[in-house]
Amino acid sequence: MLTRTRLAVWGDPISHSRSPRLHAAAYERLGLAWDYGRRQVDAAAFPSALAALDETWRGLSLTMPLKEVAHEAANELDVHARLTGAVNTLLLGEGRQGFNTDVGGIVDAFAHAGVDAIRRVRILGAGATAASALVAVGELGAQSVEVRARRPESARRLRTIAAELSIGITIVPFDAPTDDVDVTIATLPSGTALDTSVSAPLRASGGVLFEAAYAPWPSALAAGWEQAPVISGFEMLLYQAVRQIRIFLHGSQDRPLPDEDVIVAVMRSASMED
Repeated sequence: MLTRTRLAVWGDPISHSRSPRLHAAAYERLGLAWDYGRRQVDAAAFPSALAALDETWRGLSLTMPLKEVAHEAANELDVHARLTGAVNTLLLGEGRQGFNTDVGGIVDAFAHAGVDAIRRVRILGAGATAASALVAVGELGAQSVEVRARRPESARRLRTIAAELSIGITIVPFDAPTDDVDVTIATLPSGTALDTSVSAPLRASGGVLFEAAYAPWPSALAAGWEQAPVISGFEMLLYQAVRQIRIFLHGSQDRPLPDEDVIVAVMRSASMED
């Protein structure tokens, strides 16, 4: 395994990804001569691209639209990947170990922001990131979750996850009446702008905003969120990357890196360089 030194992030689109910059900064600090690149791969091309990797490859980071197909390609799954049906990290070797570090990235981002009173939650969207958000807030003590989806029938998997975690869940359209919540987690595609008739009630009742999107920043929703703190999706990106690096180094996302606080600072600084 020590001879495997190649890594990359795959997705479509991928040119905007900050992952190569974050990972490269960490590996340099760790003194590892590992190469981390990026490649545009869509869901249809993923199986053949994965099969073509040789023994120099250590692992992959996966972004949209590959998290579900990576889940299918994994031989082993960690608990978060199993719950969500999504894999954003593959550790390669004798088999393909699939992990979901988005869940832990969300948990760590809330902790970094000092947000710990999470009981009532609103999630906007019903895709893979919404599934990770649901598992994350379950670990943070959420008792009830409201999911707003353009097509409520698309949120069936979220109902299954909530039942497994014993979390109360309601699924409603975006324009349903609002009640106050502690936290709103927006998992909508980057660039989404909700109609004012929808966004205004969400802002008035939404508590802390966790906006999974980070480019462009601020998002349309975050720009008008004045009543409570806003957490950028960059924080999730950063902390899920830290967990990926733990996996690529140790084979576990729960074992901290050497001098991890320093490495996180180095990664954060690298992300802001021109």
